[in-house]
Amino acid sequence: MTSNFTLEREQTIDLPMNEVFDFFSDPYNLEALTPPWLRFRVLACSTPTMREGTTIDYQLRVRGVPIRWRSLISSWAPPLEFVDEQVAGPYRSWVHRHSFIETPDGVLMRDRVDYSPLGGALVNRLFVRSDLRRIFDYRQKQLVIALRTRPMPRKEKTA
Repeated sequence: MTSNFTLEREQTIDLPMNEVFDFFSDPYNLEALTPPWLRFRVLACSTPTMREGTTIDYQLRVRGVPIRWRSLISSWAPPLEFVDEQVAGPYRSWVHRHSFIETPDGVLMRDRVDYSPLGGALVNRLFVRSDLRRIFDYRQKQLVIALRTRPMPRKEKTA
């Protein structure tokens, strides 16, 4: 029997919706949001820009074990949400929904990860749940830094 678990997070970002969504539209920005202990790298992206059907290949280390991971962008609805699903990797299943809601305080970003680890409930309780919480805690802090320090888009020169 497969055990399914969910991790949910919310964060408000004081920036315009298009800037926040554009940041998440670049898979290489995920490197800046991932804890250094995972040694995460994007290896390849199947399309020049993310869209439904894009596949992304990653390499990382989980508790020292090298892992390759392939994600598929299974849903793409800019600027409101997108979904990535593990095609190959360390989980039986992994579906990560990224939602963006414009509010008076900025953009409410929601992450919902539905996952099923190899080893089921015991492995989740002993390792996976705490690892995911640490990773997403790090991600929330780094997101603020990454958005604050990102290069500003170039403005087109007018004649």
